[in-house]
Amino acid sequence: MQVILLEKIDKVGLLGDLVDVKAGFARNFLLPQGKAEMATPTNVEAFQQRRAELEKQQAQALAEANSRKSTLDGMMISITSRAGTEGKLFGSIGTEEIRIAFEAAGQTVEKKEIRLPEGPLRNVGEHPVVLHLHADVDSQVVVNVVGEEV
Repeated sequence: MQVILLEKIDKVGLLGDLVDVKAGFARNFLLPQGKAEMATPTNVEAFQQRRAELEKQQAQALAEANSRKSTLDGMMISITSRAGTEGKLFGSIGTEEIRIAFEAAGQTVEKKEIRLPEGPLRNVGEHPVVLHLHADVDSQVVVNVVGEEV
């Protein structure tokens, strides 16, 4: 299925690219979220007229992500959780708990922006976490998990 991308999508293409994607990816993700539109001749012409406006929106989103990165980069947040004597948590710390900790620290971070490549945090200690703020902007923060003995 051929679509026109309305914003930069990782591993797919840039704003304005005509790309072939699988039908399910287009139907279930790109089209409903407004990230692309079908590549019909009418839509291609309409896109060419809106291109400057969309590029301006992309530039604003990138500038906003860069300003957020400057405030978040290197930030350290602490989360207290019940743990055993060996430093293993009873349960785990996931993206929602990290989002709530950022909210308590006065920063707004969406759950979908938090990247945990090794899965939820299961041990006490400092863990580096990546915040994916924009397709081109990632911020590195540290989550300190403090164990609370039972």
